[in-house]
Amino acid sequence: MKLYAGIDLHSSNNYVGIIDENDKRVFGKRLDNNLPDVLQILEPFKKELEGIVVESTYNWYWLVDGLQENGYRVHLANPSAIQQYEGLKYTDDKWDSFWLAHMRRLNILPEGYIYPKADRAIRDLLRRRLLFVQQRTSQILSLQSMITRQLGIRMSGNAIKKLKEDDVHQMFDSNQAFMAALQIQTIGNLSNAIKEIERKVLSQVKMRKAFELLQTIPGIGNILGLTIMLEVGDITRFAKVGCYSSYCRCVKSEKISNGKKKGKNNTKNGNKYLAWAYVEAANFAKRFSPEARKFFQRKNAQRNGIVATKALSNKICRASYYIMRDQIPFDEVGLFCR
Repeated sequence: MKLYAGIDLHSSNNYVGIIDENDKRVFGKRLDNNLPDVLQILEPFKKELEGIVVESTYNWYWLVDGLQENGYRVHLANPSAIQQYEGLKYTDDKWDSFWLAHMRRLNILPEGYIYPKADRAIRDLLRRRLLFVQQRTSQILSLQSMITRQLGIRMSGNAIKKLKEDDVHQMFDSNQAFMAALQIQTIGNLSNAIKEIERKVLSQVKMRKAFELLQTIPGIGNILGLTIMLEVGDITRFAKVGCYSSYCRCVKSEKISNGKKKGKNNTKNGNKYLAWAYVEAANFAKRFSPEARKFFQRKNAQRNGIVATKALSNKICRASYYIMRDQIPFDEVGLFCR
């Protein structure tokens, strides 16, 4: 008899539910997040299990990897795409686990992408780089604001990066100089960490052929190219360019009915790191590409700078999809003339 399992995973525990091909509940139990315990519970059902569904929470790596390494067929559920009957008055972890198994049995489970374990660590290293970049920017803006507030002058971000601790002692009194010196130290430490990560990544990863041509796009260099490559993984998992653009958060999230806006869908659906990468690419492209700059200026005149940048990022995103899928070089004129 065929069996189907669902695991509702939380930070410290999980609920395992198993059903048969007639939707009858065979087993259900809450467990601590301990892989040997989960494997021990599943062992009696291993031969009959057609698949195990794990809810795609932030902490699924250990469970999915462990199950796959022990020979189980694992499916990663996409929670944002799962819809249950709205008339239900009560649900809990037990219900959710059996619901996951039920959808797998019916073959209607919205699945997430299980990123290959071998490349996951280096991808997460680039994600940490982005976190450090954001933290450094926050410190630069804070110090920039302090200088403007106390001295009435405007100092650029690049000038702040070049400041030394001795400089701020000449600019401020004791307490303010102490605070500014700490921020300069923090900015320097973060900059060093960012450079170390970049060296580490570039020494371990080379651009795959399907992604080498990304660097023919104005605004995409080594780091952005590697970020896109490592975040995308297998480009063929996106059936259409619209699916990829949506995953990169490059399209609007709106509900339209009878030509009227009725609200928004989940704006956080998709990959925030790819969204960042394409906005960065757009900001660089409008500086170095005449065609991209013309497109941006036209959109900016119609709406505003934010919308124009987002429109340009969507253009680059859609172009990169075909570049990666078909392995063709970037066609600047063809892109912006359409």
